[in-house]
Amino acid sequence: MFTNLPPWLQRKLVLPAELERQVEELRKQGLSIATLNGSFDLLHAGHLYIIHQASLQADRLFLCLNSDRSIQSYKSPKRPIISLQHRLEMVAALEFVHYVTWFEEVDPRAILSKIRPDVHVNGAEYGAHCIEAEVVRSYGGRLHLVDRIPGLATTTVIEKVRSCD
Repeated sequence: MFTNLPPWLQRKLVLPAELERQVEELRKQGLSIATLNGSFDLLHAGHLYIIHQASLQADRLFLCLNSDRSIQSYKSPKRPIISLQHRLEMVAALEFVHYVTWFEEVDPRAILSKIRPDVHVNGAEYGAHCIEAEVVRSYGGRLHLVDRIPGLATTTVIEKVRSCD
């Protein structure tokens, strides 16, 4: 599926089929797990902020990215701007991200059921009753909501770029 993976991605990439095995290893070591999901298309300072906040919530952070097909189905056939492999490479380069993976569905509930994080991080704009809340709480996990930095959203970045013409 992917080609010429850089070493920093090879070290952090967990294939979806390997998630449960990797989580089991971490649990055996007594480590807590946080998750954060999203497209992370056009990585920007707002993304860095929420990813860093997520990394502070547990011993290990899994960053779960929507696949290209998933993004096309819920955002636009013209998105993502950056392919899955390159988005994985960018977020894996961040020192505070421990593992990266992806999911094909539009929403992350199935992958969260596999990981069963101690803490799932989400943007405060989605609220305490976001679609992930029920599955996370069903096994004793908790939500941690992070406020968005005003003006730092991918859509805003795209609009700014368009206005530069």
